[in-house]
Amino acid sequence: MPLEIVTIPCLSDNYAFLARDPGSGRVALIDVPEADPILAELAARGWSLDEIWITHHHWDHVQGLAEVLKAHAAPVTGAADDAHRLPPLDRAVSDGDSFAFGETQIQVWDVSGHTVGHIAFIGGGAAFTADSLMALGCGRVFEGTHSQMHRSLEKFKALPRETIVCSGHEYTAANGAFAVTVDPANPALAKRIADTAAARAAGTPTVPSVLGLELDTNPYLRADDPGIAEALGMPGAAPVDVFSEIRTRKDNF
Repeated sequence: MPLEIVTIPCLSDNYAFLARDPGSGRVALIDVPEADPILAELAARGWSLDEIWITHHHWDHVQGLAEVLKAHAAPVTGAADDAHRLPPLDRAVSDGDSFAFGETQIQVWDVSGHTVGHIAFIGGGAAFTADSLMALGCGRVFEGTHSQMHRSLEKFKALPRETIVCSGHEYTAANGAFAVTVDPANPALAKRIADTAAARAAGTPTVPSVLGLELDTNPYLRADDPGIAEALGMPGAAPVDVFSEIRTRKDNF
């Protein structure tokens, strides 16, 4: 059965997520940007917290952890490769590991690029991608390489199109403004930009998204599209080189 997912806006543009396994009732928190909205959501739903999963070490994904743990003494899972700069972990995991979350099996993927040691949690019809694959975008490449980030994003293409993509920030409108400059002839992208504007005007989050929509509109997943290569003046270029050009242009947009 698919996970029940609750999106929690935090800070100015971050998201945390609660994932509930419907078979067992177990509840996990994915990333902890700040404690108060997370604790309020748990209290409003009458849920206890059974697990905490951390995707990477950046402060805006971990800074609320200590306060949440005071109220919910849940074990913390994070990347073994990143353990030296994460809060203390109760379970250190690596690429290819999996673990049971109630009746749901969760896979761990290394999706380094934004940071080295960034992981994603995959299972129950969802992908908790944080700052790797994002809504209409991907994370800035701070520590890894463009080719590393490209390889990480390519992994997501193997998931079913209906996979729910739970990413870490409300950047969709800004990402769309850039995406149309490299993929100007994409009608699905034009529609998504309009839908995003309407959602934000209504105060509605655009995260989570659906993988099929990302595959149709997210330029970082479409670096193998000849039309994008043409738009960039790179006909016949390797997808990794197209990806690198897209990411570089976004950095300077």
